[in-house]
Amino acid sequence: MLKLDRRKNTTLSQYAGKTTVIAADTEVRGDLRFGGAVQVDGRVIGNIDAEEGLVLVAQEGYVEGIIKAPSVVVNGVIVGDVHAFEHLQLDAEARIDGDLYYRFMEMVSGAQINGQLHYLGDGRADAGAGELAGRREFKSS
Repeated sequence: MLKLDRRKNTTLSQYAGKTTVIAADTEVRGDLRFGGAVQVDGRVIGNIDAEEGLVLVAQEGYVEGIIKAPSVVVNGVIVGDVHAFEHLQLDAEARIDGDLYYRFMEMVSGAQINGQLHYLGDGRADAGAGELAGRREFKSS
């Protein structure tokens, strides 16, 4: 069984050489698939999917789509569901309009969620989350 330290903080420094930054004043339209880390300072209109790694939506970042990754850190705006198979961190400026699927979650006072919380359980339960995600597909305009 997969064991994780509940207090383990995921940072971009863990993914040196494998980090992509969507800069402020940049808009990306389309789905992103990657391994490593992505930091969103600009706008992403599309789904973000990482089999391993980290998605960080910074304070000025905006994502309109479904996010699926082992670790997700949010301090910006997300319009869509978030599937964090290992760790989800919501900082004070986080604004999420969608459902959250998580194994471990940290939430700072001030974060806002307009959606439902779905606990994934003790094992890596992405199969169940994938089943739920299959019913809801995000289409960008």
